[in-house]
Amino acid sequence: MKYNTRLIMLICFWQCIDVAIASNIKQFEPLQRRAKWNAQFNPMHQSRSGKEIKSINSDSVLHKAGLKFGDILLSVNGKKIDSNAIWSDLTDSLVANKKYELTFIRNGKKHITKAKFKPIEREKYNGIDVFYGDIINNSGVRQRTIITKPKKSNEKQAAIFMLQGLSCSSIEYTPGRSSNFIKTLQNIITGTNMVVMRVEKPGLGDSEGDCSNTDFLTELSGYENALKYLLTLDYIDPDRIIIYGNSMGSAIAPYLANKYNLNGVISDGTFYRSWFEHMLEIERRIKTMQGLKQDEISQLMNQVYIPLYYNMLINKMSYEEIITKNPLFTKHNYHQKNHMYGRPMSYYHQLQDFDFAGQWQKITAPVRVRWGTNDWIMSESDNDMIEGILKQNKHSNFEVYKFSGMDHWSTIHASAENSFKGKKGKWEDRISQQIIDWAIEINTKSNR
Repeated sequence: MKYNTRLIMLICFWQCIDVAIASNIKQFEPLQRRAKWNAQFNPMHQSRSGKEIKSINSDSVLHKAGLKFGDILLSVNGKKIDSNAIWSDLTDSLVANKKYELTFIRNGKKHITKAKFKPIEREKYNGIDVFYGDIINNSGVRQRTIITKPKKSNEKQAAIFMLQGLSCSSIEYTPGRSSNFIKTLQNIITGTNMVVMRVEKPGLGDSEGDCSNTDFLTELSGYENALKYLLTLDYIDPDRIIIYGNSMGSAIAPYLANKYNLNGVISDGTFYRSWFEHMLEIERRIKTMQGLKQDEISQLMNQVYIPLYYNMLINKMSYEEIITKNPLFTKHNYHQKNHMYGRPMSYYHQLQDFDFAGQWQKITAPVRVRWGTNDWIMSESDNDMIEGILKQNKHSNFEVYKFSGMDHWSTIHASAENSFKGKKGKWEDRISQQIIDWAIEINTKSNR
């Protein structure tokens, strides 16, 4: 049979057009709105899969679907709940108006039910507009952006670009959230009279993707693409954009300020050295607070933690690979096989190669650095090194402030040990007010 070449080409052309149209339609579909369980769950049991319901609201979709106190949720849409990372992913990716098949156990008997969750209310503020949008990271995943904009004249406005910490935790205020970071966020939005932009990590909030499997460079590309979008907005003064970074975000902030010539950096709970150095230092601090003697700690550092983190971060191995070769480490390893603090090994392998100190060395924009004296996560010496390099470079506009009694989570404690042991601390309004004052001080005029 002879084929008409021209006809085949025309068919292929229109098929390509159809694909392109479909892609554009998908791209402009709104992101699905997030939902929540409206129930509390007990910690995962080491000897079994699933999450046991600790308490459940009477108006919860779970309750209406037939679940009760004491039931153990085994799987969601066939995805087995057998690790904390998977449970976090399922919780973070829960969206409204979608049918879910839930498998649970009650009194030893397995049951299956279906549920459809309601959307969570979006943020609202008096005198402030809230815009929900999205950007696409370099892996093609759409991430939720949230911009708050004071309702005032048409003059171009100063802005704050916010960077969150390491964990898979949303940067959106939703009903019931009351952490000190959320308090700080809300106070910055309502107290600075500036535009504030946030971007959710993949898999968090309304974002597509999976936070527990997102690597460092992909996450960084999301921040960069969001920042580039902010710089294009017609109501923004591009010469008055600063970054407020918290924890991991505080260490990334100098990189973005340098690359995009921003107006200043506020760095809250930061570090300076490589992640390998950071992990060795934090292990020594943890063992000290756990009450081990120094000779015991030295032995553990030499026999376990130095080789463990060297293999992970320098040799780019997973915990599973490391422990398979070194069973002795199993007793002392508190991370999952392929995750640390809910993030994948690839995240830390890339993080180790990122030159944080070099970015601090390059920075010329105004800098404000804060470290709490009871912060046992980040090191005082790292903050001293930042101050040292800024002085060495004759930086003309910086401050390194050591906040008495504050820990890594913006909570006042009597000691770092109290924070480490999870004892109740206290919030003080001056914690967020300092950030507000710094933002106003830096961003009132252009420093570029």
